[in-house]
Amino acid sequence: MKKRAKGYTISAVADHYGIHQQTLRLYEREGLLKPSRSEGNIRLYTDEDLERLELILGLTRDLGVNLAGVEVILNMREKMAEMQREFNRFFEFLREYAAEGMMQNDPNAREALVPTHRPPIIVRNTGKRNSQ
Repeated sequence: MKKRAKGYTISAVADHYGIHQQTLRLYEREGLLKPSRSEGNIRLYTDEDLERLELILGLTRDLGVNLAGVEVILNMREKMAEMQREFNRFFEFLREYAAEGMMQNDPNAREALVPTHRPPIIVRNTGKRNSQ
């Protein structure tokens, strides 16, 4: 499949995947694919578009999922990816926060095999005596 400067043409993609160009246009109308356009208004498919197309074809051909189901699955995948990115950012924040706290209490804690922090032992005098 020959790639143009900014992507693959609709005819090249259709030929490569053995589908009709109208199928690709339908996927675009349904919002499943969003190819860019050249100055001459020619659809150009990126490598990311092709990965998405392969997923769509796998769902429809191999699993028999209809286009409405494909849309739901693709949206869920995007939401899951965003949640994963948010989780990673939060985890990194917690890691940095914990490292800063350890460094304040024990400068050698960061170099420990298993970083630990020992809280100080506080003995409280309640004013009561044990009588035996």
